[in-house]
Amino acid sequence: MDQFTINLLFVGGSFALYFGIAFWARAGSTKEFYVAGGGVHPVLNGMATAADWMSAASFISMAGLIAAGGYANSTYLMGWTGGYVLLAMLLAPYLRKFGKFTVPDFIGERFYSNTARLVAVACLIIASVTYVIGQMTGAGVAFSRFLEVESNTGLMIAAVVVFFYAVLGGMKGITYTQVAQYVVLIIAYTIPAIFISLQLTDTFIPAIGLFSTHTESGLPLLQKLDEVVRELGFQDYTADVDNKLNMVLFTLSLMIGTAGLPHVIIRFFTVPKVADARWSAGWALVFIALLYLTAPAVASMARLNLMNTIYPSGPTEQSIEYAERPDWISTWETTGLIKFEDKNNDGRIQLYNDVPAFKDEATARGWEGNELEVNRDILVLANPEIANLPGWVIGLIAAGGLAAALSTAAGLLLAISSAISHDLIKGSINPNISDKGELRVARISMFVAIIVATYLGMNPPGFAAQVVALAFGIAAASIFPALMMGIFSKRVNSTGAVAGMLAGLISTLVYIFLFLGWFFIPGTASFANTPDNWWFGISPLSFGAIGAVINFVVAFTVSSMTAPPPKEIQDLVESVRYPQGAGGAVDH
Repeated sequence: MDQFTINLLFVGGSFALYFGIAFWARAGSTKEFYVAGGGVHPVLNGMATAADWMSAASFISMAGLIAAGGYANSTYLMGWTGGYVLLAMLLAPYLRKFGKFTVPDFIGERFYSNTARLVAVACLIIASVTYVIGQMTGAGVAFSRFLEVESNTGLMIAAVVVFFYAVLGGMKGITYTQVAQYVVLIIAYTIPAIFISLQLTDTFIPAIGLFSTHTESGLPLLQKLDEVVRELGFQDYTADVDNKLNMVLFTLSLMIGTAGLPHVIIRFFTVPKVADARWSAGWALVFIALLYLTAPAVASMARLNLMNTIYPSGPTEQSIEYAERPDWISTWETTGLIKFEDKNNDGRIQLYNDVPAFKDEATARGWEGNELEVNRDILVLANPEIANLPGWVIGLIAAGGLAAALSTAAGLLLAISSAISHDLIKGSINPNISDKGELRVARISMFVAIIVATYLGMNPPGFAAQVVALAFGIAAASIFPALMMGIFSKRVNSTGAVAGMLAGLISTLVYIFLFLGWFFIPGTASFANTPDNWWFGISPLSFGAIGAVINFVVAFTVSSMTAPPPKEIQDLVESVRYPQGAGGAVDH
């Protein structure tokens, strides 16, 4: 059986499972559409939350970024993991106690202001749309390779699949679909990692294999990797980071951005009571850890395998001839995600760090520039092929990558549609809309959001994980401070909250657009996105932490200069701090 047929069987089988679940769990009311009826078991909700949170950025792109940047890019791992702990400890139980459907619901009620609700809707939509770009990009990458189509065609296939089960099932269908997707993605991620760890280190647990001995050389794996990349002009894989400020701000931005992500927060409204919200958070952390403890090993081993593929006799010897390249390179070339240009016409592939510091060495070896461009987003998906694993493992990781992208995309689209239908239409424009009418608006909103996300996914402003990092920065600067002040401060009023959210959102967006293009339109950036141009060395990906500080400062300053919140709001804040019980998520 050829590889394409195997891929179709795995991908088709998983999709049939998702469609079946979506049809079985289709939503018949707004409560089922928004919060799955409020009766999801904590363990199942933990699995669904893990799938919702471990997106294409985690499954497909994070390991690729770590593989390319080594220790410097471990910030993704630290930031996202730490952020989930913040979310579970500081926000989830308190928001569940409040008992509303959505984040704008909480902000509108807590800050007793329709304006605050509308600003929160805008912040949520901007962050979620930016985030979903990364998911659609990742899905397009996976589809393009495993269905052997162009990445844009793959992206449109992904959009159709998400539309079917997300629009039909709402949160109820998405929840149980995500449980299945978690099972698929974690098996798909860990089985290839175990195989590759055994190949390179004779250790079947990848996280331990990362710090074990490389079988072929007898050196520690990371030491061997350092030597290989150093010989090709790259910085040591384990090298420290020069710009500590940017690293700290980026990690912090990812952490508080995670804690402000609306599509994850909404999951804690799907359980019956506050204790279940806490248990859901704990179980989700366990399920997340299974992948996140494996990701650094996958990244390191993928980088070493890639280098050994191009330089089978070592980095100081001749590289492989292009005509004798492995099948996986030629296969990925058809997607456009691997590109080769024979700059010195020697018929061989030169892969090295084409920088001035390595120019003399490159010239001595007859090289005239790096010739192989490998999109970072493909490394995890290509890993089984690079390591010559069986065809069924490749089919499995195809299904897993798609599961990761589609599960998060569905959660984000639900957050967008609920913000529009529940918070904007019902909360502000037409409070008397019927349950049936609200459900119709929610589905139409999701359809429009899918169209927008698909278009933007065809022209993303970066790799999947980088685009997602931008979304985290936007959430960090706008939503997280409002939630924290809403729960833990009785003094912040509606004027302060609105001013803070707007200040944090606008400052962060302006900084991002200056370097990545206005509204992410290619060619419109005011400055080149390089460290030399960043203000005080702060990357656009890291600015969310600064935006959050601006939000807090503006909100507290404005609140101190204006009237305090009404007594009943202060009493509400006091009651939310003690989550000893809550009713179901309610409409209003």
